[in-house]
Amino acid sequence: MIALIWRDVRRGYGGGGATLTVAFFLLVAILFPFAIGPDAALLARVGGGVIWAAALLAALLPIERLIGPDLDAGVIDQLAVRGYPLTGVAAAKVVAHWLAFAPPVMAAAVVAAGLLTIDATTLARIELGLLLGTPGLAALAVATGALTTGLRGAGAIAGLVMLPLAIPLLIFGAGAVDGGAGGLKLLAAVSLLLVVGAPIVAAGAMRVAIE
Repeated sequence: MIALIWRDVRRGYGGGGATLTVAFFLLVAILFPFAIGPDAALLARVGGGVIWAAALLAALLPIERLIGPDLDAGVIDQLAVRGYPLTGVAAAKVVAHWLAFAPPVMAAAVVAAGLLTIDATTLARIELGLLLGTPGLAALAVATGALTTGLRGAGAIAGLVMLPLAIPLLIFGAGAVDGGAGGLKLLAAVSLLLVVGAPIVAAGAMRVAIE
């Protein structure tokens, strides 16, 4: 499993994947000031929500690359034949995707905070929220990738599947910026629920795909 995680992490950062995620995240963060206007106080007030919305949209980008290529190449079949539990394979992919997705997003959030005139204290709360919430986003992305792989228009369908399920993370993540410890606890609880449940869903979808 360690080899699988390391391979997926290298694949996540390779081919400009991390660069594309960061560029998309910052593009979304940059568009909000153009839409809202140059009011620094307003930008700072809504900045936490903007960063969380940008993180959620950026999480959609790699979904088609998480499970589909390995199913097409027979990698999942080989792992199943060798006795590796598919739930463990899915969990390994969640870990790998989080390692490839969360650090670039958290680094880009520092730049976005500057664009949105967010102060250092608020930025620290946002970074803590991203640290707690991005595992849930990564788990949701892997489960969505497994459920939609092989479908025509999988990218669009993945967005329709993932975005509604990610709303609790968005609400509690943005709310935790001003909500203190209570908001962070709710965010961590939702993220933990997704981390535990998503590999089971992804494993079921992969099992159906290889049968």
